[in-house]
Amino acid sequence: MVIRIAGSSPGTNVEQENTSLSSPFRMFENFFNNWAVSNALARRRGDWRPPVDILEKDNKLIIRAEIPGLEEKDLDLKLDGNTLTIKGERKSDGEDSGYFYHQIEGFYGSFSRSFDLPNYADTEKIAAAFNNGVLTIAIPFRPEVQSRSIRVTKG
Repeated sequence: MVIRIAGSSPGTNVEQENTSLSSPFRMFENFFNNWAVSNALARRRGDWRPPVDILEKDNKLIIRAEIPGLEEKDLDLKLDGNTLTIKGERKSDGEDSGYFYHQIEGFYGSFSRSFDLPNYADTEKIAAAFNNGVLTIAIPFRPEVQSRSIRVTKG
């Protein structure tokens, strides 16, 4: 049901329209409206995953995670076998701050991301750096699997 208010005087006309049957697209409108609400609720619960880029450069696998609002001490990196896990938590000002939020688009709460590393990763030499909200993890390849040039001779 939609309520439309016309005019601004005390004798304003109020219309009520039952749109449940009037729009063939009501199902799609409801889906997207419910999606927005459930997405906002998920953000408040802490169901989030920081975006991650995985690339390769100079015989290294590089994982970059965008995690603004955290400090190094808020992050936990663990290696279990060939599985690298990044954990952390971004705390919200929350209801205790005295603010009344009209809209929340940021993600808050704890997160965990795990990555299965290839068997040619040199897990003994993993290095991690955190700068301006971006965690960069460099995982070098073992020397025996790095690409190399092979000289061709006349035979």
